[in-house]
Amino acid sequence: MKAIILAAGTGNRLGKYSDNKPKSLLEFNGKSLLKRHIEILKSQDIESITIVTGFESKMIIEHLDDSQIPIHYIINERYTEGSILSLECARKILLNEPEFILMDADVLYDSRIMSCLINTKIKNCLLLDRNFIDGEEPVKICVDKNGNINEFGKVIPNKHDYDFYGESVGFFKFDNYIGNELVSIIDDYIAKEENEMPYEEVIRNSVLKSPEKFGFEDISGIPWIEIDFPEDIERAHREIIPKLSKT
Repeated sequence: MKAIILAAGTGNRLGKYSDNKPKSLLEFNGKSLLKRHIEILKSQDIESITIVTGFESKMIIEHLDDSQIPIHYIINERYTEGSILSLECARKILLNEPEFILMDADVLYDSRIMSCLINTKIKNCLLLDRNFIDGEEPVKICVDKNGNINEFGKVIPNKHDYDFYGESVGFFKFDNYIGNELVSIIDDYIAKEENEMPYEEVIRNSVLKSPEKFGFEDISGIPWIEIDFPEDIERAHREIIPKLSKT
């Protein structure tokens, strides 16, 4: 199985912590987010990793020059636009691989989360955490009373009918059918010049179109955090790092 890591963003919301470098190079206990990803994916027998870069691509490539797993780099020259363009950069994998992992680069997490995703029997799987602080920033997964995903995104429509919802970790496992569907949706957005869209909107379209093809794993209770703001870095050091099992 192959993995795609989206790592093109600038991290401009990190304030004093940004240091003019990609967010994925932030270090926790002396190890960057990216090197943590690589080690965990390698331990799960991922055969190769494609990293979509953009901002300061050279820094990322040099940082990982000693990796013990094949890494392929795709540079998104339009990284200041929507992340949909970063996902489009990986279209060859989406179209041709029987299954693949798609993941955000800005997540610090326990290795058990990736193990859960890779070993799940669900062909098209999202990861859901019920224990989260609600608000505008988290991407949410809504689940109906039958256990089916019926909404995905930062904003839940008013009066939307669901049984419960949780936060998306930002890691996904998809099969070739959904991979091809994602490319078709991406192409539609680009044809309409809606390049500013986040890639999550592409996944949302696919989920709402074919909800029966998707499922989720509940990873509530396993430590993780998405790094978006200075307070996330501080919380990561204070609360997440001490709880990680291996990394």
